[in-house]
Formats: sequence, structure tokens, C-alpha cells
Amino acid sequence: MFEHITNHREGFGVGYTTITDHTDASEPTGIGVAVWRFKAGESTSVLFENECAWLLMDGSVSIAVDGEAFKWSRTSLFDEHPSCVHGAKGVQLEVTADTDAEFTIYQCDNEAKFPTEVYQPDAGVDEPRGKGQVGGTCLRFVRTIFDDTNSSPDAQLVLGEVITMPGKWSSYPPHHHAQPEIYHYRFTDPRGWGHGELEDDVLKIRPYDSVRIMDKKTHAQVAAPGYGMYYAWVIRHLPDSRYGIPHFVEEHAWTMDADAEFWQPKGVKL
Repeated sequence: MFEHITNHREGFGVGYTTITDHTDASEPTGIGVAVWRFKAGESTSVLFENECAWLLMDGSVSIAVDGEAFKWSRTSLFDEHPSCVHGAKGVQLEVTADTDAEFTIYQCDNEAKFPTEVYQPDAGVDEPRGKGQVGGTCLRFVRTIFDDTNSSPDAQLVLGEVITMPGKWSSYPPHHHAQPEIYHYRFTDPRGWGHGELEDDVLKIRPYDSVRIMDKKTHAQVAAPGYGMYYAWVIRHLPDSRYGIPHFVEEHAWTMDADAEFWQPKGVKL
């Protein structure tokens, strides 16, 4: 399936790996996603050629954003908040890997100028969505790194992370939106897996998979028991429709009610 990108399941080698290419006319999302893995001591200097966000996945790095220096470190996607830089065309980024390190990189065509933002872990929030709903089966933690509430209206990207608890659902109830999106997955264990839906198609998700989400398709996720599921989610605003609140499938919206009644076995201690 074109939407399900599975050719990186062995992981990513050192250097730059393209997952989707926003400059390719055949890329329907208009979003570029890439991974850049550094060996300790390696450095690079990058001039943003379009709107771009660099998200630290692992390792310790020294960076400079238009000359302003920062030290970032991350050892767990699941237990630590993100460090990220988001800027417009023309931003100068310098990176030195103090240890082996990995970034995911998100891009889209955008000629507009807007202020550069550096998002630090101490500003991060784990939003517990689904807490108490339908027996706690859809509790997950959402980290919205930037959207229209904290980035420029001239920006075209929205970026965040979701931590899905083992055996539980996220992006639930099933929802959809007009704007294209890409999910990129990791797990707490290399044996980890889960399922993701695109309307009636169900995808078996493995570590390092990515999924294109288009055409207003619903997309809910579930992690297999024993395995925590992480996914970075990146959305591209449309010229006449900026991303805001998604549309939940009406048939299942009742599950969001705090006092929703649902079947549970009688006489069985859970």
C-alpha cells in the first residue's frame, strides 16, 4: 500500500535518509520527512531551503540557530519531552553530535518568513487524552510541539508526538481532517507492533514505519499489549483550511462521554 511506508524496518543508517520528499511532485502530502543519524563528533551546517523543523530523537548535541547556542539531550522518546527547532527558509542551523544522535526532519514548501522558534523540554506537556473514557482503554499522552496556538500564522506545519500505552488505543475515537498528515512510529521494544487504520484498511505497524494520511481518511491506532507505541505526527495546513480540531466519527463519539455506558462482564473481577 502506497500510504504505508515499510522499507526502513531494519532501522536507519548513519547519515541522511529520506522517507518522503516534499519536492517530489508525486508526493501527495506535500510533506517531507527524513531521518539524520550522526556519529559522535560529527558536525553539519544547514541553511533551511524551506519551512523546516528538526526534532531530536536521541543523543546529546550542541546546536546553534542563527548563532544562538543550545545544548540538547534525549535518552527516551517515551519518558522525556522533545527539543525542536522550527523555522522558515533562510535559517542557519549548526549541529555537533556530542554522542551518537538522531533527528527527524520535517519540511514543506513555504516562501513566507516567520520567527524561528526553539522548543525546549521544560515547556513540554504530556496531555492525558482519553483519561477515564470507556474504562481507560484509550488513555494516551499527546505532546503538541507547535500548532496555531504557539507558532506563526505564516507557518504551514503542525508537529507533535503521541505516546500510546501498551494495549491501548490512541487517535480515538476515529477521526479525520482535510489536511494531509504523516505518522512516524517507534516502539519501546524492537519486537513491538500495533495496528493503524485508514478507513477500512488496517495496517500492521512495526518499528520505523511511516504512514501517509490523506483524503479525509479516519485514522485510529492501537498498540499491542506489552509494547508502548510512539509516533511523531506532522500535518500540513491547506491554503484555505488550516488544521484545528479534527472531526470525530459521529457513530463512535459517545465513547468520549465521561459517563458513557458500555458492556463489562458481570461477576468477573478485572
